[in-house]
Parts: sequence; structure tokens; C-alpha cells
Amino acid sequence: MSQTQYPCAGCGASVEFAPGTSVLRCPYCGFETPLQGDGRAVREHDFRAFAALPRKPVATLAPHVFTCRNCGAQTSSDRISDRCQFCGAPLVATTDAADQVVPEAVLPFAVEKSAVREHLKGWVKTRWFAPSQLKKVTEAETAHSTYLPHWTFDSSTWSYYNGQRGDYYYVTETYTETVNGESQTRTRQVRKTRWTSVSGQVSRAFDDVLVAGTTHVTPKHLDALEPWPLGAAEPYRPEFLAGHETLRYDVEPEAGFGVARGRMDDQIRDDCRRDIGGDEQRVHEVNTDYRDLTFKLMLLPVWIAAYLYAGKTYTVLVNGRTGEVAGERPYSKVKIAAAIVAALALITAIILFFVLRNQR
Repeated sequence: MSQTQYPCAGCGASVEFAPGTSVLRCPYCGFETPLQGDGRAVREHDFRAFAALPRKPVATLAPHVFTCRNCGAQTSSDRISDRCQFCGAPLVATTDAADQVVPEAVLPFAVEKSAVREHLKGWVKTRWFAPSQLKKVTEAETAHSTYLPHWTFDSSTWSYYNGQRGDYYYVTETYTETVNGESQTRTRQVRKTRWTSVSGQVSRAFDDVLVAGTTHVTPKHLDALEPWPLGAAEPYRPEFLAGHETLRYDVEPEAGFGVARGRMDDQIRDDCRRDIGGDEQRVHEVNTDYRDLTFKLMLLPVWIAAYLYAGKTYTVLVNGRTGEVAGERPYSKVKIAAAIVAALALITAIILFFVLRNQR
């Protein structure tokens, strides 16, 4: 298997991509090598043409076997980039389009490891009733930088719908009620809905509908890291991966489009309801034509931190571009119990105050 390592021009050690910069930096002597652009632009690929091509399912692909040029050790990994398990040197695989989809774009890390601690501290402070041990997650040494694969989908859509438009109108109703033992006749306005059959057409252009290409991270936590500044993505270059882990996708693009289409359909139904107008809407059927359907594989930067509490491992994610934090948290039974006791004590004190004041 082909692989790449980047030796330092100053001392010969392996260099790493430095977050927030456009350089490869040596972690030992600090020598920096500027990244030179190759003029290539990020491209979108025809999804239907790709789907017709034969390829190996990613689940059948063998792990990469890296041979470290620093120490000669071999490391078996299903990641695109990793570290030598013996000397820690960064390793980057050369992706093969014959076996899998090659990344088209990468959003480089901008949040440095030193800044991760501050983002985690802010997140911990907002976790009510969290155990004191949660503070350990703020130790940046427990965090590791990982590029996570994501699919993006673009499409122009034309949708034809039929349904019903509901318009409110009011009628006057007469009723009787007993007041002071006497029956009285009264009137009231009652709202009703007049339904009218409707049909129409809506169109929408979707750009970069984002779907996670990995099942190794909880989807709701990834969703909580949005929005991503996708416009800042760079054309894929393996240099951006040096010194950072990169997961290989395990969600096939067809499955990714199924998720993306569901999100598009939700937006299209909202468009239909707006087009119908009125006070209420019923959308019975929508037929959508997806045109100019394109996709690409993009790598997004995430710092992943983990900590152990009560025998269970909890994971916290930090957006490597914006610093947004999302993840799991335990609850402290002791703190919750103390809060309940304090609340009961406060309620009791207030009751006693009013009882004693009324007895005076």
C-alpha cells in the first residue's frame, strides 16, 4: 500500500499540519514548511454516473498496513491517517479511487489543542448537576484530533404536489346558560375551517446537504456541532492529514443520499405548505424530480475527548473549526439530592414564615 510521510527539512523528524495555519510544523525543532496550493478546485461529482460504476463495498476493504519510515514498525489501521503505534510518527495513506471514494475536500483544523481546554471549560460550566469528575475532560491531553468523513449532496429539485388549503371563518352560535338561577340566551363566535383542494409546483436548489459518512460517532452529537463553515474547505491534500487521525467512511454514498433525500423532502414539504398558503395546509402527495444531482466526500475536523465515570466512558466532541462543543454527560445523584433537599428546606422556611406571621 502506498503511503506518505513528511520529513522535517531541519531535523529529519516527521512534520505535522499545524491547526490554524498553512504550514507543516515539526513538533521537535519547530521548523515550518509552507503548504503550496496546486491550483486545483473542489469539484462535485455526478451521483448517478458514479452509482453505475462497479466498486468494492467499503466494508470489504482490508485495513491499511503502514510501514513507518522513522522506526520501520508496521501499523494496521482502518484509518486514512494515523500514528505509528511505536514511535508516534504521523502516517498518511494514499487513497485509491479504484477501491473507495477519494476525499474531494477537507476543512482544515483551525482550533489548536491548547484552545480545546478553554472550549471544554466553558461547556463544563453549563452542565448542571454534573459530577465533579467531569472537570477532568477539560484536560486537553485527553483530546485527539480526528477528521471525520462526510458526504455533501447538491441538487436542483422540481416538486409537484396536491393537498388542501384551510381558511378560517367564523359563525355565530346561540346557546343558553343559567345565571343566578335564570336561563339566559347568549351568542358566541365559533371558528371553523373551509377546506379547498389545491395543487401546484415548487422548486428549490440544494447545496451541500451534509450527511455523516461514519457510524463511529453519535449522529446527534455531530449535528450539534453545526453549522460548519463549508465555504472555507480546501481541495483535498494529504498534507492536511499529517499528525491527525482520519476515519475511513463506512456509510456508502447511496445510503448517505437516502439520508440527504429525507432532509430535502422535509424542506420541500415546508415549501409546499408555504405555497398553499391559507391558515392551515394538508399536503397529500409530493412528487419530486431531482436534477443535476452531485456529491463529494469531505473531511471535517473534530477534537474528541473521553473520560471515565462510574465504569462508563463518555465522549465529548469539539468542532475543530468553530470550537462548538457537544457530547455526553453523566448526572451526579449526590448533587441532585442536595438540590432537592435545599429546595424543600426553602419551601418549608417560606411556609413557616407565613404561618408565624399570621399567628401574630
